[in-house]
Amino acid sequence: MLPPSMFANLLQLITRRSPSADYGREFVKEVNIRERPRRNRKVERLFIICWLLIAVKCVVVFWACAHYRVPFSAWWVVAPTVLFAAVCTGLYYLGD
Repeated sequence: MLPPSMFANLLQLITRRSPSADYGREFVKEVNIRERPRRNRKVERLFIICWLLIAVKCVVVFWACAHYRVPFSAWWVVAPTVLFAAVCTGLYYLGD
């Protein structure tokens, strides 16, 4: 929902009236700037190692499913692994 002061400002624009004396004080109440925490090098290295292990696992699973003729697709093993790893990586890099 829009604050009531926005409607008043719109009316001032339409009617071409000058803003009130306290217009500048009501527009911005407070500004807070937070720095993002620095990334941990050990955790990033762990992510890289885990992604390499996932890549090796994917190759082995595809090879094993093709070599041993199992009754299911290798994607049933690979897709959830990659999906959950991508979610975890995304939460780490995009989360705050």
